Amino acid sequence: MKRRLLHVTASLLAAGLAVGTASAQAPANLPEYIANISGNTASNPSDVATRDLLQLDIGMFTLYDRAGTIYRRNILAKHPIILAMFTNEGGRLMLFRPGQAPIDAPKVPKVYQILKSTGHSTMAISQVVIPSVNNPNDKRWIAPMAAYRTQMKTALDGLDASNDIQADWKPAVKEILANNVAYMDDCLAKGAVALEPLLAFAKKQAPNIKLIINWAASIQVKHWMGVMDEWSAMLGPDMANTYAASNTIYVARQNNVLFSVLAQYFGPEAINDRLMLIETMGFTTTPDEMLVAMTRIIGDRSVGELFFGNYKVMDFELMGGDGRKTIISEMQRRGKQPFLPPAVPFGSKQWPTLITTGPGPTSLDDLK
Repeated sequence: MKRRLLHVTASLLAAGLAVGTASAQAPANLPEYIANISGNTASNPSDVATRDLLQLDIGMFTLYDRAGTIYRRNILAKHPIILAMFTNEGGRLMLFRPGQAPIDAPKVPKVYQILKSTGHSTMAISQVVIPSVNNPNDKRWIAPMAAYRTQMKTALDGLDASNDIQADWKPAVKEILANNVAYMDDCLAKGAVALEPLLAFAKKQAPNIKLIINWAASIQVKHWMGVMDEWSAMLGPDMANTYAASNTIYVARQNNVLFSVLAQYFGPEAINDRLMLIETMGFTTTPDEMLVAMTRIIGDRSVGELFFGNYKVMDFELMGGDGRKTIISEMQRRGKQPFLPPAVPFGSKQWPTLITTGPGPTSLDDLK
């Protein structure tokens, strides 16, 4: 026990948890196992003052959480809210109306998931083999490929029995899966991954993958526009008082399907006002997390109006303007030109994604 306590004490000291430089004076007549870690250590007044100042920022979050709970209850009591959340099933839409139970929209038809799963299966093979291309001594890919090959063949063999995909779409799906199996069999038979066969495999699969992407996107959009037709009719004039948000990760923010569908029903003036695109670190976000994020945005707007006389100023990084000025002056001091985007007004209704046109492909149809 003594040895363990001494070890803990040493660890605490090494971590810099002791305050001040004076040695601790333990009271007399204490057992050794307590005396080792007891006593009053002299505090540095500056460190204590700094700690107390920094604690204010930590304590702020508790106050924000408390206010957020109140804001959320008040907003839900006054405004309808639509949440459009990413899922592997093509999304999830929920409608919250004041004083009524939330409505969970019907899911996207299952064929969407079949098409998406088929396309992803080919991409997954590339993730297995690319780290080992032209490296015959690397055999780490063999076990995961052999296991995935078994799953692939099972899916291929059972495809015709599925009633969730229409008959005229099955040939393209079957060809993709069959090509996957053939490529994996070739790699496993050779015991190595070579670049040229991989390039030929990708070129062979691309047309059918592009085709099923088109089908999946059409299914998803048509489904959610049908839901929004129903909900906007249900809300009637309250649609103009409705908030909505969609979540996105970095790669899905451009041409985000769910946000783009919502924008057709909310209109340009609602973008970045009542219609929000909330970036996250994860593919999926819970309804509670979405509501917390939305509440924080709306609540901070009132704070911005209170302190700065602008309702949308808190939608932007508050230090961004002064940071921008400092970047410009520091770059000039270094004899260099600053590289910054144009300054946009608080409350801009621009799409929250890239909108500046330029050369280059913008869709799969543009790619050669």
